[in-house]
Amino acid sequence: MIPELGHFSLIIGLAFAFLLASVPLIGSIRKDPYLVRFAWPLTYGMFLFITLSVVSLGYSFSVDDFSVAYVAHHSNSQLPIFFKVAAVWGGHEGSLLFWVFSLSAWAASVALFSKGLEEVFTARVLSVLAMIVVGFTLFMLLTSSPFERIFPIPMEGRDLNPMLQDVGLIFHPPMLYLGYVGFAVSFAFAIAALMSGRLDSAWARWSRPWTLAAWIFLTGGISLGSWWAYYELGWGGWWFWDPVENASFMPWLIGTALVHSLIVTEKRGAFRNWTVLLSIFAFSLSLLGTFIVRSGVLTSVHSFAADPSRGMFILLLLGLAIGGSLTLFALRASDMSSPARFDLKSKETMLLICNVLLTVAAGTVLLGTLYPLLIDALNMGKISVGPPYFNAVFVPIVLVLFGFMGIGPIIRWKKSKAGELKRQLLVPGIIAVIVGIATPFMRDGQFNIWVVLGITAATWVFLSSLRAAKNICTTKEGEFSLSRMGRSQLGMILAHMGIAVSIVGATMVSNYSIEKSVRMGPGISQELAGYTFKYIETKNVVGPNYTAKQGQVEVYQGDEYITLLRPDRRQYNVRTMDMTEAGIDWGLFRDLYITMGDPLSMTQFAVRLNYKPFVRWLWFGSIFMMVGGFLAASDKRYRVKKAAKQDAAKEDLATA
Repeated sequence: MIPELGHFSLIIGLAFAFLLASVPLIGSIRKDPYLVRFAWPLTYGMFLFITLSVVSLGYSFSVDDFSVAYVAHHSNSQLPIFFKVAAVWGGHEGSLLFWVFSLSAWAASVALFSKGLEEVFTARVLSVLAMIVVGFTLFMLLTSSPFERIFPIPMEGRDLNPMLQDVGLIFHPPMLYLGYVGFAVSFAFAIAALMSGRLDSAWARWSRPWTLAAWIFLTGGISLGSWWAYYELGWGGWWFWDPVENASFMPWLIGTALVHSLIVTEKRGAFRNWTVLLSIFAFSLSLLGTFIVRSGVLTSVHSFAADPSRGMFILLLLGLAIGGSLTLFALRASDMSSPARFDLKSKETMLLICNVLLTVAAGTVLLGTLYPLLIDALNMGKISVGPPYFNAVFVPIVLVLFGFMGIGPIIRWKKSKAGELKRQLLVPGIIAVIVGIATPFMRDGQFNIWVVLGITAATWVFLSSLRAAKNICTTKEGEFSLSRMGRSQLGMILAHMGIAVSIVGATMVSNYSIEKSVRMGPGISQELAGYTFKYIETKNVVGPNYTAKQGQVEVYQGDEYITLLRPDRRQYNVRTMDMTEAGIDWGLFRDLYITMGDPLSMTQFAVRLNYKPFVRWLWFGSIFMMVGGFLAASDKRYRVKKAAKQDAAKEDLATA
């Protein structure tokens, strides 16, 4: 009964979405405020029934209702309850339902928190979001229903994939989906602006906090995925240039460009058409990522399904979204070009260069991701594009980007004096070069160009951020006051510092990691990076739905005892699948990482030892970025309601 309730709730949610996609738009065309105001109750109704559908699926998992095919394929009575909750989005059908739920939640949030905007404009935004909900809900109901029954009813489920039975996977997919889907709001704001014919500062101000919110979630989702892969997969890696990793990284790059482009449109009224294009591309790349995961056209450790019909349906949605939005852009954009002018030595120029570099970087990732698909489609064989390509093409582009990124926060709007700019940048630049050159010699005494470039870039970005903070907080009289810094400015500083911290982590762990594959058993010791790993014994461990051989490995540095690591090799009862759980000693400046491989005898195992310097800085930097994004999105300027139009008019007048 509950699965049927979920199924029919989804159908009712689809009906609400269809009405929301049409009635308010008709009202805006007829200039009928009565029809326009239907947008709000329809949005809340759509969200309510889709939420009820998700709750119904979650309940089916919690009571082990194996008459539901999706539950039978992704759960088991021995599965801990929190993993049963995570199993709701652990497979193809459930993840699509959560995708639609996330989109309806974003729509409900826009309806709730945008009451100060023009009713017609907000109604158009909600209608565009509803169109996307209609497309994906139809896709789900026609090809991928999570409520389909199975007969005869199995006595037991197949269990959730052991790789997904981890706390990181409870939070990683939801955050990733909220980021993916969040760019639909930016897309909807851009389409609504094209419909209304007003790409002004007010539109950019309305759109920016929603774009920042999506960017925060996507940053968190990517970071959690990287962290999970590092400790769960047993490889000790944090980024593999996997097609699905790339599929989330591309909208992040374009979303980052969009956040900065919206600043220029809001402050100076420039980059209007470019900002709209970025809004379209960010969401289009999110849809492309969905296509890659759901269609199975590319081989990936993340792939859910290999059903061509599903892939074609999503490809059709992708074509409609991109084709329709670009057609509307072509028809309307020429009438809304930017009147703003600026000098070469200006913040506008720096932001434009950074925008272009971010877009080019995303393009290189897109090429490397889709090129194997194109070659296969042309029957020219099968190839794979891996880290060598991305390291050779992507890394140099972002190094140049970091150079301009250090200038952007310091340079002035409209025009800067060359002498003043040189004075402010000279000291940070000299210090950055010195630190960059010194680092490899202090580390191992050998020159390493990639370490020099990476540490120089990180130091440059960090010091320029400090310099920008000093400029913001210093009055014309030379007095220093932190109260002069607004939330948006503080958020920018923290986000840029987060980038610098992550650069340090990526540079150091990529160039100075040490790995050693050894044979270990009771009484055997091994040396690595100045540490001694002493294998004490092997314990048998019984978990809720697995058994494991767990190594007990003591770690010493000289004669000093450091920690006890407990790597284990698990065998899950239902799927009879072996999984490796790493033993990790976390540290601010290094991780000690050990994994157990296949048994080599009754008492000995193949063991991999790893020394990972500064790897934790990768995720510390992400936290800085997320906090910075939150502070920027919560700036009081974005909480202003009726004053928004007045402020925008003043800015447009000043620009003119």
